[in-house]
Order: sequence, then structure tokens, then C-alpha cells
Amino acid sequence: MTGRPPALAGGGAGPRALRPLLKTVLDALAEGAARRGGPLPAGTPGQLTALVAETLGTLESDGGPEPDDDALHRLTALLAQGSADPADPSCAAHLHCPPLALAVAADLAVSALNPSQDSWDQAPAATALETLLLRDLAALAGYDPDAAAGVLTSGGTESNLMGLLLARDHALGRTGGRPTELYGLPTGATPRIFASAAAHFSVQRAAALLGLGERAVVAVPVDRDLRMDATALAAALRDCAARGETPVAVVATAGTTDTGAIDPLHRAADLAAEHGAWLHVDAAYGGGALLSDRLAPLLDGIARADSLSLDWHKLGWQPAAAGIFLTRRAEHYAPLARRAAYLNPADDEEAGYPSLLGLSLRTTRRADAFKIAVTLRTLGRAGLGRLVDACHDLARHATATIAAHPLLEAHTEPVLTTAVFHYLPQRPELRTPAARDAVNAALRRRLLREGRAVVGRTELPGTGPGRVRLKLTLLNPHTTPADVERLLHTVAAAGQAEEATP
Repeated sequence: MTGRPPALAGGGAGPRALRPLLKTVLDALAEGAARRGGPLPAGTPGQLTALVAETLGTLESDGGPEPDDDALHRLTALLAQGSADPADPSCAAHLHCPPLALAVAADLAVSALNPSQDSWDQAPAATALETLLLRDLAALAGYDPDAAAGVLTSGGTESNLMGLLLARDHALGRTGGRPTELYGLPTGATPRIFASAAAHFSVQRAAALLGLGERAVVAVPVDRDLRMDATALAAALRDCAARGETPVAVVATAGTTDTGAIDPLHRAADLAAEHGAWLHVDAAYGGGALLSDRLAPLLDGIARADSLSLDWHKLGWQPAAAGIFLTRRAEHYAPLARRAAYLNPADDEEAGYPSLLGLSLRTTRRADAFKIAVTLRTLGRAGLGRLVDACHDLARHATATIAAHPLLEAHTEPVLTTAVFHYLPQRPELRTPAARDAVNAALRRRLLREGRAVVGRTELPGTGPGRVRLKLTLLNPHTTPADVERLLHTVAAAGQAEEATP
């Protein structure tokens, strides 16, 4: 290959060009995984960085790297060796799913053809496919598909930003009497967003990006299960009105990152409506419950949201990114409408050539709807629902195992697929809240350093010591109850090793 122009992936010659490269990638993935030998590479971050630097090499000063026919194999093997493998039963820290092979293959087709969703003439079939898929997903959420609108996003952070952008323009445009997207925030306005103390940090980030400031977000207290306290929300909204502030939005979480807690959706909808606030539901994690007959009732009330965030690269087993943003009423999208003569001229749209440009914050955008469509058409809602139920069963088994273990203590019963717990030190001097926090934090790092397990760490809302918890986020439906038991015994053993360390 050295000295010849590289072959293109698309077009008629694409399959012939890709076939030998795919074999190279598959062989290198297997080689790298064998070198790793566990859920993640053993060693410190510094040691791994040195290995990457040595393997990658440097660019030559004359403008390019030395030609290297083996680079694809060598660097793919390095990536596999140095990755945390979400398909390993001992890799259970984050909302980081092992993607279905089917979805990975579908994603390859998108990468090879490289459609871009910002204009019809770059993605003719993919434009129609995304539009039709979003109708199905709107109906799954309980929206009227003829009235709703949506778009594929990079994930919950982008979806939450979009929801709060539309909420800002809806609330403050109405208050100020002119479009916020054109004139900015009304003079003297004091906007407020209400989200639980356990809501995702992207709510604060969105407030900052939207010019409202992070302090515009009012943290509503939560109960022990980390669900928003509806009584506290009602009081916060009343206080907001009494001070003459503008309630822009209520953000209800359907599946908190740490415990999978689901806020009281109907009560949140009632209170938002009472105070004229937009209701955005962040269901990036919990939206997967819509696939399960067993768990879907937990999301009763979600259809009352003005906007909704879903992530199918969590409980949907898609390669990232597979985020989804939906609005109940398409007309609320008006602030995002854009006309670019080179992408969506008006006369093209009038002639029947549709454009998705005004539905997204991005211009160039992958056809991420394709892999979701392939997965849904192959497995159906029932097939994906069985995967959700399998992971829910694992979380329940994990919690039962924790309850039976003398060195572990569960925080709460699982709602979705997460088990939250901590290790109980046995040495008396390590039983103070601060010492217990330190042991739990250290045992997790020990497991990472030894390459034995990837266990999550979080802190419960509040202040002071005693809040550090460990968590298993169980997203691999092929993991067995015995795998979960082994992982928890590994955690306990790591705790004992930390206690024995001088």
C-alpha cells in the first residue's frame, strides 16, 4: 500500500477495499484483547501513556509520518489492549454498554457511506429513515407522532441543552415580548431552572451555555432513594413566584446516573403547568425502561413532558453516539429554524426536498438513526425489552448478594440496572465516615491498577464525609449471576487488602 493513494471506503469499489482491512482490524482486536487479559489494562495511567506514546511514534518534521503499512494493525491492537471492555462482566462502572454486534455492523455501513444529515442531497435515504424512526420513538414515549418532532443527538448532554434552550426561548420570549433567540435575555429577567440535587451535571452546564448562569439552577432536595421531593419542588416554585423570578423549566430525571431513581413525573408535570414552566424529562438512562413491559410503568407520565432526552447507547446497546431528543409539539422548534442557501434553500423545500438542518444544534451530523433502526427491526421492542429485564434481574441479584455479604452494605433497592453499596471496614479506626470513604475510594483504584475490575464510584448528595459509594452499573445482558457474585467478592477482597496496607 505504501506509495499508492489509499482506497476509498464508499462507491462500487468500497467493499473490495474494506474486506482485507476488516480482517486486519478483527485480528488486531483479538490480539489486543488477549494482551489485556481482563476488563482493563493493568498498571498506572502513566505507564499506559508511555506505551501509547512509544507505539504511536511521532510525526516527522518534514510534514508527515514515515509510511507504515502495519499502522492499522498495530494501533488497533494497542487500542484494544488499552481499553476498558464493557463486554467483560467485571467492567461495570458506568452507563457504558457493550454494543450489539448487529449495531456495530450497521454503524460500519454508515461510516463507509458517510452520509451527513444537514441536507437531503448528502443523505437522501438517511433523511427519510431518521424522520420515520423518530415517529416510532415518539409513539414509544407516548407522544402523538403527528405532532411531535425530534432529532438524533450526541447524547444526553446535547439533548438536555436543546430542551433547556427551547424552554428558555419559550418562557423568556413570552415574558419579554420578543424572541429571545434574536434579542437575548429580557432586561431584568431572573430565570430559574428547577432540577433535583441528583440531576445530571449537564443541567448546570446548559444553564451556563445559555447565558442563564449555573446559579439559575435551583437544586431541589431528594429523598433517600434520590428521587426529587415533590413537596420541596412545590415550595421552591412558590418562592420563585413570590420573588418575581421566572420559572423557565422543571427538569425531572427518569433514571439518575447513580441509582437509576425516577422522579415523580406526574407531580412534576402538574407543578410545571401550574407555574407556566417547561417540563423537560432527562430519561437518558431510564428511557430504556420503555422497552420493557415490566419497567415501562415506572415512566408513567413521561408523555406529559414538553421535551425528552433518551440515550440508546445506554439501555439500548448501540455504539455511541445514539442520543435522541424529542419535543411534544413540533412548533416549539421554531427558535432553531435556520436557512442556509447552500444546504436548504426555500425553493428546494417547496419542491419536496426536506431538510433536518433546523432540528439540530449541529450542522454535519452522522446518520446515527440507521443502527437504531436496524436493531429495532431485527430484535423488535420485545427482544430489546428482554435485554433490559435481564440487566434489571442482575441488579436485583447484586443487591441481594450485597445484603448477604458481611463486608458490604447496599444503599437502596435497584430501580433499573444499578446497585449502589459500600465496603464496611473491619478495623475500628477505619469505621469513621471519613476513613470509610478513603478505604472505598482506594479499593476502587486498587482494582483499576491491578486490571481486575472497573467499579463505579459516586458520592451521595449533601456535604461532609460518609457519602462515598461504589456502584455496579449492569448493562451486559450476557453477564451471569455467578459473574456478579465473583465481582462483589473481588471488591470485598480489595477492601480487605486496603485495610491490611500500612
